[in-house]
Amino acid sequence: MIILSTAAILPIFNQAIVDYHKFDDVDHSCANPYEEKTIEWYLYYKAWIDTVQWHLEDLIRDPNIDPVEALALKRRIDKSNQDRTDIVEMIDGYYLLLFQRVESQPKATLNTESPAWAIDRLSILQLKIYHMKAEVERTDVSEEHRAKCQAKLDVLMEQNTDLCTAIDQLMECYKTGEKVMKVYKQMKMYNDPALNPVLYGQK
Repeated sequence: MIILSTAAILPIFNQAIVDYHKFDDVDHSCANPYEEKTIEWYLYYKAWIDTVQWHLEDLIRDPNIDPVEALALKRRIDKSNQDRTDIVEMIDGYYLLLFQRVESQPKATLNTESPAWAIDRLSILQLKIYHMKAEVERTDVSEEHRAKCQAKLDVLMEQNTDLCTAIDQLMECYKTGEKVMKVYKQMKMYNDPALNPVLYGQK
């Protein structure tokens, strides 16, 4: 097992985004090029889920969408959110195993989020950058529109640099025992038939 730096993670995320846009079809199956259950496989699949959901969120905001279709999309987005949570927890499981033998320093501290949830934000940020770049490059819009999008893109790129630095620093802190890795599963109640009153009330 290895600790991937963000310099190694970003190409995997961006490969998934580019691969999706070769088809630009929310129903296209994911052809993950990495060996199953490796960290690279998890990361690619994570980015694919995020990319599909990005476009599902676009579709459901169509003001002329048929209500029946909208409900079906909402259900699909709910399923996608659960899939996203599941893959994040798998990535956290990888890192938990990776750092389990590290001896914590006496004054070791906790982090507000786990490694995988920080990486989750990095994945979403790549989608924002990809689509904002597309807006900057549009030729059917005004110069004002492109300038506003370029300003937003500049901020996203700065955020990307900062987030990569923070994640790499966090990994180093786990490696040296300066941080204690602790993971809590999301335990979303609304998807559980035994915990959602609307669902268990129907029985």
